Amino acid sequence: MDDQPRITADTALPVIAESLDALEQAVRRDLLYTSYPAPTWIPPRQKDGQRVLDVAIVGAGQGGLGTAFGLMRERITNIAVFDRNPEGREGPWVTFARMITLRTPKHVTGPDCGVASLTPRAWYEAQHGREGWEALGKIPRQTWQAYLDWFRGVTQLPVSNDTEVTAIVPDGDLLRLELVTPGGLLVRHARKVVLATGIDGSGRWQIPRIVSENVPAGRFAHTAQDIDFAALAGKRIGVLGAGASAFDNAATALEAGAASVDLCLRRRDIPRVNPYRWMESSGFLGHYAEMSDLLRWRFIRHIFDLNQPPPQDTFWRCRRHANFEYHTGCPWSSVAMDGEEIVIGTPKGEMRFDFLIIGTGFQIDLSLRPELGRVARDVAVWSDRFTPPAGEESPLLAGHPYLGDAFQLTPKIPGTAPHLANIHNFTFGATPSMGLSGASISGMKYGVRRLVAGLARDLYVGDAETHLASLVAYETPELVSTDRADVSEPDPAPKPVV
Repeated sequence: MDDQPRITADTALPVIAESLDALEQAVRRDLLYTSYPAPTWIPPRQKDGQRVLDVAIVGAGQGGLGTAFGLMRERITNIAVFDRNPEGREGPWVTFARMITLRTPKHVTGPDCGVASLTPRAWYEAQHGREGWEALGKIPRQTWQAYLDWFRGVTQLPVSNDTEVTAIVPDGDLLRLELVTPGGLLVRHARKVVLATGIDGSGRWQIPRIVSENVPAGRFAHTAQDIDFAALAGKRIGVLGAGASAFDNAATALEAGAASVDLCLRRRDIPRVNPYRWMESSGFLGHYAEMSDLLRWRFIRHIFDLNQPPPQDTFWRCRRHANFEYHTGCPWSSVAMDGEEIVIGTPKGEMRFDFLIIGTGFQIDLSLRPELGRVARDVAVWSDRFTPPAGEESPLLAGHPYLGDAFQLTPKIPGTAPHLANIHNFTFGATPSMGLSGASISGMKYGVRRLVAGLARDLYVGDAETHLASLVAYETPELVSTDRADVSEPDPAPKPVV
């Protein structure tokens, strides 16, 4: 009823743990109190003398950790998470991300799966108090990585670092994973594989051929690569791209002492509207994937056309430098070397630089992923399943994988390649099919829930005959006596709590 009191964040703030130790005690309590039903339920399987993993997760960034924790909550515990990077350097946050803070609001919930004591806010307040949280604008990227590191540790997730999955190969009704580890080559088998490999996990970072074929290696870099910014001091830097990462890298170069930075974009204006803020509603995040192909196409086509602008603070981070300029309507039509100078031809005239930073995003193409090399040719993309109305074409969208209801790959030819249903794509490439998910902090709350539910469903239904046999064989009595002598007075009814 409208006149009923409502609980809000202001009227029902939780008691704050005063230290991480206290918070970790709260985590253990919360997990204990919400542990029903407790038993694990998946029958074990063996292959080549080794236990088969129920789920293998490739990638230990936020999407992989959230998925692993969600599975553990569903008592799917025979899992493993593999990441090729050293511990603490999974994902972009302390590697190639160069923004100062996250772009998302601080109130996002990460991989916590609804456990309040595991949220970023609980972790931050345990160290800085409620006043610290209230004073926080957005979460610094290094702080987000520290939160993920803490989350992984307190939940005791089974992560193997420095372990790269180089191939996923069908092997009967299982998937064989070939791995490179510090101890050498390794093979593991799994019933399900989740790809949680981030923004570029359905393809690779893209550098225009006009740059890569005409500029020597070492004189250019993609925004997702390691860049020695200190070495750019005193240099003239050209940046190509209109997105937030292009501006982040431009700002980093300026702060490192670059002589000048010119950012070029082919659009007539810098993108200004951020569709990600519009998408952050429970309706869209929770139910986008249930819409028709036509509606999903129209939603994501419009969102991609808008692009994601640099946040205002990122733009001012560049603009405060007098030696920064941006040039709209300025694509690079030619790239050549003139001695040691890089010469760029543009509609606005010639530009000369010492180093180039490329912020042109990524290419979606599963065949470019080494781990999918033996299955990619069989995977359906949107162009295999959907033809848009005239005038609404999008080659970009058409090449994205067309996924099932739980992020699973689908076959290009229906009825073939049944192994694809056991490979779940939790990368940015899932966006047209599933909306925001594992590669986006904003979408994790709903993406993890959908993915975990689908994995659990498939694993249970796949073992339905075994579970039925278990039921038929179940003989643990609850009524243990019918002897009158064993009758005792019933316990009194409990008193109501006032």
